[in-house]
Amino acid sequence: MADKLHFNLVSPEKEIMSANVDQVDIPGSEGLLGILPKHSPMMTILAPGVVWVKDGGQETRVFVRGGFAEITPAGLTVLAEEAVMVKDLNAEDIAKRIRNCEEDLGDADTSPETRRHAEVEIKHLKELQAAL
Repeated sequence: MADKLHFNLVSPEKEIMSANVDQVDIPGSEGLLGILPKHSPMMTILAPGVVWVKDGGQETRVFVRGGFAEITPAGLTVLAEEAVMVKDLNAEDIAKRIRNCEEDLGDADTSPETRRHAEVEIKHLKELQAAL
């Protein structure tokens, strides 16, 4: 039996995934990292992007909005600020939400707090859109 990497992906809301897999590619703050069984221990900050989980011929993609990853002899643990299965993302819905936020920004009577919220939301939605 080939070596497997124990992988856990956790968001603040729930555990997204816990499995023994062949490889996980994570969006590190300094670039994409491919993690295989017996990888050297390390920690990294995650950039917004897609985590690719590979096992046999199966691939699972999960969008993460930043967080941390820790590689130990026991495996890889990803603590994501937010995590969404890419298969659950809807391109039309995301585009509509971006348009709505941009309209909010265009309103002359929008408060500074509402403007900041809309700008952050647009940035987040564009990250999701890029994951598709």
